[in-house]
Amino acid sequence: MMKKRSISASKASLVLFLCQVISALDVPLDSKLLEELSQPPTITQQSPKDYIVDPRENIVIQCEAKGKPPPSFSWTRNGTHFDIDKDAQVTMKPNSGTLVINIMNGGKAEVYEGVYQCTARNERGAAISNNIVIRSSRSPLWTKEKLEPNHVQEGDSLVLHCRPPVGLPPPIIFWMDNAFQRLPQSERVSQGLNGDLYFSNVQPEDTREDYICYARFNHTQTIQQKQPISVKVFSMDSLNDTIAANLSDTDIYGAKPVTEKQPILLTPTGSTSTKVELRGNVLLLECIAAGLPTPVIRWIKEGGELPANRTFFENFKKTLKIIDVSEADSGNYKCVARNILGSVHHVISVTVKAAPYWITAPRNLVLSPGEDGTLICRANGNPKPNISWLANGVPIAIAPEDPSRKVDGDTIIFSHVQERSSAVYQCNASNEYGYLLANAFVNVLAEPPRILTPANKLYQVIADSPALLDCAYFGSPKPEVEWFKGVKGSILRGNEYIFHDNGTLEIPVAQKDSTGTYTCVARNELGKIQNEVQLEVKDPTMIIKQPEYKVIQRYGQVSFECIIKHDSTLLPTVMWLKDNDELPDDERFLVGKDNLTIMNVTDKDDGTYTCIVNTTLDSVSASAVLTVVARPNPPFDLELTGQLERSVELSWIPGDENNSPITNFVIEYEDGLHEPGVWHYQTEVPGTQTTVQLKLSPYVNYSFRVIAVNEIGRSQPSEPSEQYLTKSANPDENPSNVQGIGSEPDNLVITWESLKGFQSNGPGLQYKVSWRQKDVDDEWTSVIVANVSKYIVSGTPTFVPYEIKVQALNDLGYAPEPSEVIGHSGEDLPMVAPGNVQVHVINSTLAKVHWDPVPLKTVRGHLQGYKVYYWKVQNLSRRSRRHVEKKILTFRGNKTFGMLPGLEPYSSYKLNVRVVNGKGEGPASPDKVFKTPEGVPSSPSFLKITNPTLDSLTLEWGSPTHPNGVLTSYILKFQPINNTHELGPLVEIRIPANESSLILKNLNYSTRYKFYFNAQTSVGSGSQITEEAVTIMDEGKMAMASRQVDIATQGWFIGLMCAVALLILILLIVCFIRRNKGGKYPVKEKEDAHADPEIQPMKEDDGTFGEYSDAEDHKPLKKGSRTPSDRTVKKEDSDDSLVDYGEGVNGQFNEDGSFIGQYSGKKEKEPAEGNESSEAPSPVNAMNSFV
Repeated sequence: MMKKRSISASKASLVLFLCQVISALDVPLDSKLLEELSQPPTITQQSPKDYIVDPRENIVIQCEAKGKPPPSFSWTRNGTHFDIDKDAQVTMKPNSGTLVINIMNGGKAEVYEGVYQCTARNERGAAISNNIVIRSSRSPLWTKEKLEPNHVQEGDSLVLHCRPPVGLPPPIIFWMDNAFQRLPQSERVSQGLNGDLYFSNVQPEDTREDYICYARFNHTQTIQQKQPISVKVFSMDSLNDTIAANLSDTDIYGAKPVTEKQPILLTPTGSTSTKVELRGNVLLLECIAAGLPTPVIRWIKEGGELPANRTFFENFKKTLKIIDVSEADSGNYKCVARNILGSVHHVISVTVKAAPYWITAPRNLVLSPGEDGTLICRANGNPKPNISWLANGVPIAIAPEDPSRKVDGDTIIFSHVQERSSAVYQCNASNEYGYLLANAFVNVLAEPPRILTPANKLYQVIADSPALLDCAYFGSPKPEVEWFKGVKGSILRGNEYIFHDNGTLEIPVAQKDSTGTYTCVARNELGKIQNEVQLEVKDPTMIIKQPEYKVIQRYGQVSFECIIKHDSTLLPTVMWLKDNDELPDDERFLVGKDNLTIMNVTDKDDGTYTCIVNTTLDSVSASAVLTVVARPNPPFDLELTGQLERSVELSWIPGDENNSPITNFVIEYEDGLHEPGVWHYQTEVPGTQTTVQLKLSPYVNYSFRVIAVNEIGRSQPSEPSEQYLTKSANPDENPSNVQGIGSEPDNLVITWESLKGFQSNGPGLQYKVSWRQKDVDDEWTSVIVANVSKYIVSGTPTFVPYEIKVQALNDLGYAPEPSEVIGHSGEDLPMVAPGNVQVHVINSTLAKVHWDPVPLKTVRGHLQGYKVYYWKVQNLSRRSRRHVEKKILTFRGNKTFGMLPGLEPYSSYKLNVRVVNGKGEGPASPDKVFKTPEGVPSSPSFLKITNPTLDSLTLEWGSPTHPNGVLTSYILKFQPINNTHELGPLVEIRIPANESSLILKNLNYSTRYKFYFNAQTSVGSGSQITEEAVTIMDEGKMAMASRQVDIATQGWFIGLMCAVALLILILLIVCFIRRNKGGKYPVKEKEDAHADPEIQPMKEDDGTFGEYSDAEDHKPLKKGSRTPSDRTVKKEDSDDSLVDYGEGVNGQFNEDGSFIGQYSGKKEKEPAEGNESSEAPSPVNAMNSFV
């Protein structure tokens, strides 16, 4: 198929005759070309066929035509030439055929009535207009007539005739009163199509004297008024009153009411009628009936249905209106008028005729010399129209002959035309209802080729899309077109190109290598011409990161990305749309270079957001949906139904789920009777459920509310439902947690948890409290108390079991029989102490105590256990007493033994045992004395090394803080540490226990020694304490150092020593930092290799050798202690503790006697065992280590 080029609106106005062209020769719609080509006249504008003019204004009869050369115009009037030059009132517009008849300067419109026709002629033919019938509008006055008043009886029908004057065009009729108010119309009173006013039955209110018919003539803008018509309606009551006043004792009409009447048709009359309407017009059928009651009108089409979408009922269904009728609408239409007394009908036979209408109107024909062509004129109508041809306005039978022309009915056939064959032909299709007239020209042209596309026109396309290169041409005969690529390229052929009949070259899929110059060549027998165009192929625009679907909570922030890639020579523009419309004018929408951000998102932001990227050549877009979610809106329209004594059905309508499905509904209730304003949880149902059956309690004034829940959260509560007060009833349940515990030895306190308000089931809630002594054949004692939660029974025996029950009751009766509970009256202190207390000492820190249980009757309460009080009386090694601090261990239940941990070795202890109940402790058993054996001592309290010489050191120490027995001796071990930090041989010395100092001699000079010191009892050695010290340098080496002073005064040596000193300082700083951070002691490996295993510290967990570390206070050994500046070794606390033995203040034991309690009370802080000492690090010691 040949593709047509589009035409702009400005060029379309220049088209004279080529808007409908059929032939092998198409004339491009080019303004410059059209100005150069010869063309026959074409009528472009004319007045309507039936032209009614206003007699007060000038008459303008339009006739406009175009052609090349410009046509001249002439007119006929009533079939004869109209010489406008002879009538001073008639002028023709310049360069136009439009006539202006001057009526306003004395002319009369009636004089110029008639049939006018315009002819437009040039050297290539003549075109004619329609026959234009000019008629002057008329608005005559009403003829005067004498109108008699209308006297009518109530219930009768009435027709008020309008009979307006005949005008041109017919007037519009309406009825009003003297106040210019339209008369009300209804099914009973309405205006017919002929303008008459019809009353199906009159009523007394219809009486008035100002029924006025008005006729409005639109052309003359005048309204004519008929004389007022008077109507007086007589009712039966008024007639009887009038006659009774004039004819006494006579009642002609009696009390007879208004008579009902069957329907009769007021219009149309008879049972049948006919109607003729033209195709395309509006069909109006009318039926107006009289009757009482007022009849109802119904329309049907016999043998068919009323046409859908084109059928309307007007005037209270009295008028049937069918628009745009066609022959198919012909048939019988029945109207039926019906009331309660019967019905009447009328059949209207409708025939649809048709004025001529086009099937194929003749179209302009442009031919080259020697070509063939046809003009076709086909029309239809009812009756079938007659087709006649004219040539240049003359019947073709008497027109000049043309050998190339042959008439065949509705077709003219042209063969081998020549330039002289150019003419304008008229086709006339007519029947009794009208005519059609169409002009169509035959234009024979002989023209050399012309290329209308501008030279070097630039085409830009996107890669992989079609490229259309224009070569708009014209020539007669029709030229042949060929395309070349490049100035000297070969002719283009092949499947990769499409050659259109209009000269356009199409490259279906343009690639980057398609860029270049293209040449089109057009040639016919009269000549040849060529033109070049340029093609550029651009990279496509792409969205490389598209916006993505987002779900955001209300009031959040969301961003859509739109990152693009485009050809560097194209300038893209990015535009965002919401739901295919512009973004809201809202400062919350922030459009960035590559994104769209929406701040403080609201529900109205929900929708589809589209990023559109436009360049001059292409456009791409991507969309994403934003879903705004929020907590659901609260449910509404809560309704209670099916109210029963113990249940009710609640229903509701869910609120908007705000894009997050409702998962469940929570139902809450308020008891307006007992707890107004407090809402309680009732139940919850799935989100798909909107009704629930609720269980109710008696004597509660219920209100309900519903809360919707989705993934975002809970909605606001709904408005409360209506209140529902349930009837009172006996209590359903009794108080819970009933207990009986005495507060005094002679009473019983009965307590319970009171019922909540809605559990009372009625007014007057009370409690019946009953009790009797257990295992005694006593009757129940009962008392009714108010709505409280405690009752005290006095005068009871001490600690006696009682059976207790508490029953709820209200004004309507009792709750079900309550269950019984066992309680006890008040306790008293135990009466006796445990006997036969025995102590078995297991070791120096642990003992086991035994006792006999006391009789349960003497406990006088709930047996809670036994308490063991014990305290240290004397340290046997010192034979001195100190402040007595008693410790307590508690053993739960009926225990008869327990363990006493954490005892001090070699000490004397006392203990006693007491029984415990809920009231307190009983008397203590007699004190029992026991002693603990000796143990190993603690470490010496200090170790001080003084008076270092070349070969000796003086050691001083303090005795252990806790000897834990009789000291037998001290053990001193020491070993040297050489320059490489290796440990030398270990030497051991035993020192009598009464010594406190020792001078070690025969030591190596300038040597570091490590000392290990501990005390011994007969049981074994205690914890050791360690220390390090260095003997001083000998005098010979000191003298050598003094002789070296002279060398040291040399500048080079001073500089070297400064560098060494600086290096040493840096190493010391690094050492301090590492040791502060927990680094290893540098001699650790050496000591591990040479130390005596007997004195090496052990790891606490697995017994392996310890290692030197400065992790704690720079201690060289893991368990060593730090030596303060006075070189005195401090002690640490290391006594055994009772951790993991106690139970709060009172410790306890398991049934097997193992301890699970802890000390009660405070214990004195004692010196720790196992302390070790190390010399405080210093630069001097560090220097010594390098010697």
